[in-house]
Amino acid sequence: MGVPADRDVAIVTPWYPTRQVPFGGAFVQAMVEATVSAWDRATVYHVDGWGARVPESQDQAIMRAHRKLLTRAVTETSTVAGAGLWYVPVPMRVGLSFAQFARRNAEALRTVLRGKPIAAPVVHAHVGLRGGWTALENARPDARVYVTEHATFLPTVLAEPDSRAMYDEVISRATGFFAVGEVLRSVLVEAFPHHAHKIGFMPNPISFTAPREQPVTALRRWLYVGSLSERKGVALLLEAFARCRAEDPSLSLTFVGDGRLRSKLTSRAAALGLTDAVSFAGSVLPDQALELMREHDLLIHPSRLETFGMTVVEAIAAGVPVLVTRCGGPEETLAGIEDAVGGLIDVTDDPDTIVDGYRRLRDRFPQGLDLAHARSVLVARYGYDAVGQAHARTWFPETDDAGSAAATSFATAPSME
Repeated sequence: MGVPADRDVAIVTPWYPTRQVPFGGAFVQAMVEATVSAWDRATVYHVDGWGARVPESQDQAIMRAHRKLLTRAVTETSTVAGAGLWYVPVPMRVGLSFAQFARRNAEALRTVLRGKPIAAPVVHAHVGLRGGWTALENARPDARVYVTEHATFLPTVLAEPDSRAMYDEVISRATGFFAVGEVLRSVLVEAFPHHAHKIGFMPNPISFTAPREQPVTALRRWLYVGSLSERKGVALLLEAFARCRAEDPSLSLTFVGDGRLRSKLTSRAAALGLTDAVSFAGSVLPDQALELMREHDLLIHPSRLETFGMTVVEAIAAGVPVLVTRCGGPEETLAGIEDAVGGLIDVTDDPDTIVDGYRRLRDRFPQGLDLAHARSVLVARYGYDAVGQAHARTWFPETDDAGSAAATSFATAPSME
């Protein structure tokens, strides 16, 4: 592969870890680490929306003051792998559309750049509007701009007429456009069939460097990692756990994460007499979440919808079996190794679906699983080297036709060998 003399890459994202939300956008940080061999210099532009309910009459005055502050207060720092980092806060009045959010992001970054374009010849943005539009509006005229969509709330974005029109323009203008899985790609292809040929795949990278020291010997310590929301199915999980613990009092369940259902879950656990068996760890740093995975026996992920399912793959990388719903992303990420990693169950409103899935998994554990084989398959699909090479081929393809074809190795279909 021919190597360009200037391998300078910019990453534009509305999500990235901060002191206030250290676990937010961890997948973008992982992408920066995974692609370190592809670039000589990388700069992350984190354009972070600060939502607030303010009167519309005050909105413009706030934005004028904000522009003045940006030119004085924002400076470049550093992040993982030696990449540069610009943190750009953006006031967002609650009630604006996603397209309006994107325009504010683009304007804020332009202010920080003092009207000059992003210097890098390659720009990779995360999510279509707040990242993609912001990148396109601030990139060099000759820059190659790529976009990866992750958001589970994409249908909500496309339901807004102005946002849908902007999204269409983003795909048209981008050099390449990716989804992290077929769940999102199908939404985009249905909305924009004229762009079907352009919308490919680019998975999230997962680190496989720190598995647990000793293998799981019994499926007693249950773990959930994610937000405590209706979409994640956590209320069903608690009910299912209560039924399973009635059969086996040695079981325990740890919820890692936070959300609007936490108080309800805490109250329900007490009502079920499970206060000593159910714990709530709250939101933790990514490294802490991985450590908790290595300390537990089974990850249960009863989500209603996932576009990729990073938590599930991270658990397997940590050496932990999984019980996960067929909620979109996991069927793709675990294709061909479903039984080896644990089990898949249907999305239902019945806790007994989880109970029955656990019983089946327990009855065939450990002989029916092969986590070592599953990890080797997933390393080839989603390991840092695999995803980093995919980005490198995309960002800096060979100039001949063969190189152009190689650049789309993830674009034509997800890697499910």
